[in-house]
Amino acid sequence: MDIKADKLATIPLRHTPSQRLTRLKARRQRWLTAHLWLGLTLGFLLSIYGITGSILVFHAEIDEWLHTEMLTVQPPEHAEYRPLAEIFEVGRQAMPSTAKHTFATYPRNAEAAFKLNFAFPNAGAVERWLVAVDPYTARVTGKLLQGRSDNWQPNTFIGLMFELHYALLIPSEDISTVIVGISAALLIISTLTGLIVWWPLTGKWRQALTFKAKAGKVRFNYDLHKISGFYTLLVMVPVLFSGIYMVLPHNVVPVLELFSPVTYRYWFQSAAPKPDAPAIGMDEAVAIALKQYPTGRPHWIYGAPNPNQTYTVCQDGVDAPGSLLERRCTVIDRYSGKILDLDDPSLPTATAGEIFTHWQWPLHSGQAFGMTGRILVFLTGLACPTLFVTGFIRWRQKRRPKRHPS
Repeated sequence: MDIKADKLATIPLRHTPSQRLTRLKARRQRWLTAHLWLGLTLGFLLSIYGITGSILVFHAEIDEWLHTEMLTVQPPEHAEYRPLAEIFEVGRQAMPSTAKHTFATYPRNAEAAFKLNFAFPNAGAVERWLVAVDPYTARVTGKLLQGRSDNWQPNTFIGLMFELHYALLIPSEDISTVIVGISAALLIISTLTGLIVWWPLTGKWRQALTFKAKAGKVRFNYDLHKISGFYTLLVMVPVLFSGIYMVLPHNVVPVLELFSPVTYRYWFQSAAPKPDAPAIGMDEAVAIALKQYPTGRPHWIYGAPNPNQTYTVCQDGVDAPGSLLERRCTVIDRYSGKILDLDDPSLPTATAGEIFTHWQWPLHSGQAFGMTGRILVFLTGLACPTLFVTGFIRWRQKRRPKRHPS
């Protein structure tokens, strides 16, 4: 036996650069197939999420523009807000006695009205109403029927956008949350496979990051698709994941808890000391939150219409050293006024899981980085239908049979 030949046979062959490139291209083709079919099947949903999400980034401004007389006020000179209890009481008196105060939105600036949300049964269904109150005079500036439980279509434009974005107008919450959550998870996979397909195997980074000059329609469509996908990737993935977290928290939180403890504020309940025990008012809940965070401006105030529910007061502008986010939410027992939970990433007891979940809403809305963040989320949302349309056109172009000269 030839000993030299035997030794050579045991040495693994090294792939040449061209062979390695061929293998990578074959592997990328498999990722391209996955990206293609995920895009074709879910691209329309991505377009809906994107367009409605872009609108909802500025939902407060749009709502005020659509209902100017009701949702905006003229602040008098050197005037202060009326007591919160008076404002809430005026709103309650504008509704039937059976109405429950479910939610309130603090004015976002000096020209905005208080927005108070109520729900009450009427003709076999539950109606949802918005009552606007001038914070300087405690005068009702208008009422608006937002929708009924027996009607799948909301009565307002912004309400329609919210229902499309979070539930695709599907009446059943159990079905809509699963569809939205699973589709968002698959869209994350589609986004990541798109990154793999985009990655320049030959190192031509400039070509991958820019439009080709003087290119035709086919090349322009291709470049628009890949560049839109790449430049929105860092926003797209966090927004999609935070969407999953918000619609399927009962599924996401247990997974996060495998890595770090997490508390979810909506799971806390008020403990009634006895039947028909008196509850503190929403204004008292706000006072408790302001005592906890004196520098914070109240934003969202979650009511407690049912006996076991809690008040939650979310504040913006809380200045905490070492914390990038200035939003804090305080969960309060509706009977005792005891603070049950603080959604505060600056606390020394805050776990990595709690800090991670605290970031989800600010990232989803873009508010984590102020107006810059909101604009980035807005543009990313607009890129979603662009990605779907250009991807569909690209697919049709590649399916078109090539013409051979006769």
